Parts: sequence; structure tokens; C-alpha cells
Amino acid sequence: MQKIKPCLWFNYNADEAMEFYAKVFKNFKVSNKAYYGPNMPGPEGALLTAEFSIGESEFMALNAGPAFKFTEAISLMVYCDDQEEVDRYWEMLTDGGEESMCGWLKDRFGLSWQIIPKKLAELLGSGDTEKTNKVMQEVLKMKKLILKDLEKAYNS
Repeated sequence: MQKIKPCLWFNYNADEAMEFYAKVFKNFKVSNKAYYGPNMPGPEGALLTAEFSIGESEFMALNAGPAFKFTEAISLMVYCDDQEEVDRYWEMLTDGGEESMCGWLKDRFGLSWQIIPKKLAELLGSGDTEKTNKVMQEVLKMKKLILKDLEKAYNS
């Protein structure tokens, strides 16, 4: 069991979110569900919580209504092997959501994601301040990250 598990608060649409994420992530799995009973604060019989995983990362969905909303203060990072993977996640997660800057987006539930090519960490961590600055200047111009443009900035 993962020692720290993020709990994501949904506005009574956690079932819909689970269905959506199962389509986005091939390695998505729901492992446990609990439902509202009588005299509980949510609709009786409705989903209360769902434990799920995306690959090795575990999460809890709390289906608790509109009291709290997601903000960009917390985002989920998806490291991608190549541009094709970046494009796929970007397209699927922005469907009904919205693009932001520097590889960030919000999905249709308001949850923030960062869709990042793995290569970006290598480019930014090279130790060459001038090249790192060029890459960051390019990142700041983008919504969805384009790996070939980041590599071009690094090599210029």
C-alpha cells in the first residue's frame, strides 16, 4: 500500500470521473467503492468513495458535493515517453476541459494536470544555465509542450 494517497474531492460526479479516467489511462483500475447509507450527508445509494490506481499511483475519490473545488495549487504530472503520448493525453484530458500554459491543463472535472515529456527533465537538468534558460523561455510560450521545439531551443 502506498504510504501517502491523494484524496480528490468530486462534486457528486466521481462515477463519471472514474469512467472518464478509465478511458484516458490504459492502466486505470478501481479497487474499492463505498456508498452513502441512510442518515449520511450524501444521497443514499450514491458513491461515497472510490479507491483507484493509475499504474502504481493510488488515489481516493471522495464524492462529497460542491463545498470544495480543485485548484491549480495541486496538479497531477504525467511523464510521457514521446510527443505522441503527450498529444494523446493532452487531447483526451482537454476534452471538456481547458488548456493552460507550460504543459498544464484542467480536465472536465476541474482537476489540474501537467503533461510533460520525460526529456524535459533532462534538458532542464543538464547543468548548462544558458541552455536551460532557452528551454524555459520556450516552455513559457507554449500551452501543450512540443518536444521538438524544446530540443531545438536547447540545441540553438
